[in-house]
Formats: sequence, C-alpha cells, structure tokens
Amino acid sequence: MLHTIILILDILVALGLIAAVLLQSGRSAGISGAIAGGAEALFGKKKGLDTFLNKVSAVLAGLFLFFTLLLSVI
Repeated sequence: MLHTIILILDILVALGLIAAVLLQSGRSAGISGAIAGGAEALFGKKKGLDTFLNKVSAVLAGLFLFFTLLLSVI
C-alpha cells in the first residue's frame, strides 16, 4: 500500500518536473538574442515566470530524487 502511494507521488512529481522544464524559456534566443539580449544574460536579470519555474523545477527535482530513493529502499 505504501509502495503504491509513493509510486503515484513519484509519477506525479515526474510529470510536474517535465512540465516545469518544458515551460521555461530557452537560454539562447538566436542571433537577435546574441546582439540585443547579451546585456540581460551578462547581468542575469530573469524575472517573473522564469524565476518561478526555476524554483519549482529545483523543488520538484529534489522531491523526485527523494521519492525515487525511497522507492528503491522500500
């Protein structure tokens, strides 16, 4: 019973992690990003949704690691 609950949680966290990573904007924006967006990349000003998705991705990755290791022990 406990194994099934943890397995379901692990799958849900994995799907959430996939969604959070896919929703993030790319690091490179092509030639226009190299010319115009160089200052933003240099000073590291990410705001709004990207910052939130980075934090969500980190938390979900940690939870995924925890649940996966827990499943291997049980």
